[in-house]
Amino acid sequence: MKIAGRITGETLLMAKELIREGITTKELDDKIRLYIKKCGAKPTFLGYGGFPGSACISINEEVIHGIPSNKRILKNGDIVKIDVGATYKGFTGDSAATFPVGEISQEAQKLIDVTRESFFKGIEAIEKAQTPRLGDIGFAIQSYAESNGFSVVREFVGHGVGKELHEEPNVPNFGTQGRGTRIYPGMTLAIEPMINAGERYVRTLKDGWTVVTQDSKLSAHYEHSIAVTDNGIILLTKVD
Repeated sequence: MKIAGRITGETLLMAKELIREGITTKELDDKIRLYIKKCGAKPTFLGYGGFPGSACISINEEVIHGIPSNKRILKNGDIVKIDVGATYKGFTGDSAATFPVGEISQEAQKLIDVTRESFFKGIEAIEKAQTPRLGDIGFAIQSYAESNGFSVVREFVGHGVGKELHEEPNVPNFGTQGRGTRIYPGMTLAIEPMINAGERYVRTLKDGWTVVTQDSKLSAHYEHSIAVTDNGIILLTKVD
């Protein structure tokens, strides 16, 4: 899991360096695929459920699952979400982040910052709780996002991760403190806040994959795979 996570995290950092005005999402996806393979791993997303890319690349109001395309060209002021997974010797890492393209608005930057920080509020909630439960993570993420004037996507959630990309349990980004499945050492989870600038409602486009905000306002995404241990939380995919 550590090696799969490191490869995933390094891939995301590599993609970050490539982001610029004029590059297509297909170009980004091609580089991501080649890098993961160069590391001796497999792109987890490629062919997963029929998905045609090695990464989900979603722009602006696209929340998640954006399909890489030669027709999607990044522009100054965009925010782009890159979600990647690498499978190494049967184990998987899963990570995502939202990046600016050139100069972005103050609102867009705040959304990116709050989404990232909400993830760490979720981690903090696990570490602080005497008997941590999944509801503690969701409550912390939801409370922080909503206190900053944003909303939390409900239809898509985090998940267990390990030998498969999606395993039990589901890890909602909303919830009630002290409720839900208990979190034990040995669990490996992908925690991934998806936060909208406007209302929380989303819809899926006709391509069957791309999820967008219903009000066409911006959305941001941040994710790490984590391991819960007796000595605390390990961020398996964090390499920066």
